[in-house]
Amino acid sequence: MGAATMRLNQNTVLLGKKVVLVPYTSEHVPRYHEWMKSEELRHLTASEPLTLEQEYAMQGSWCEDEDKCTFIVLDAAKWQAQPRPPEESCMVGDVNLFLTDLEDPTLGEIEVMIAEPSCRGQGLGTEASLLMMSYGGCEQCLPGGDPQTGSERGRAAVASGADQPHGGEALQSWVGRARNRHPM
Repeated sequence: MGAATMRLNQNTVLLGKKVVLVPYTSEHVPRYHEWMKSEELRHLTASEPLTLEQEYAMQGSWCEDEDKCTFIVLDAAKWQAQPRPPEESCMVGDVNLFLTDLEDPTLGEIEVMIAEPSCRGQGLGTEASLLMMSYGGCEQCLPGGDPQTGSERGRAAVASGADQPHGGEALQSWVGRARNRHPM
């Protein structure tokens, strides 16, 4: 990825079996702001309370950030309903890709937040993380991916939304070795 990372995903939608990832836009800010009023979420994300105006400014700054790529996590079942509801009503969390070393764009960190308590424990965060790893170019870090070739098996696992047993524990190790040989 690189300069103006969020601009690269401004027209990108990532489809999974359980979740849909869409770029974080000003349309999402009111719901995001409501989530961040939760003391528990602020504690878990090491976030400070912001006013709605500050939240809009933060969202705008993320669009210009060189080291961050943010998607809003939508519930795929709700989002695919007909007629299609507003994205804000399908929001369940967010996922971020941080480039931790601008000298080495193949090194990054993924954070995921499932803010809606009723949506936790269903594999949505796991799938969002896997989609983000695939989007960031780290297929060899995914389950079934070949670390030597970055084979298509890893990408297929993401597209199908396949969850692994003990997904959270396994995911931590994938993120821990999410060092990519391909430029993002």
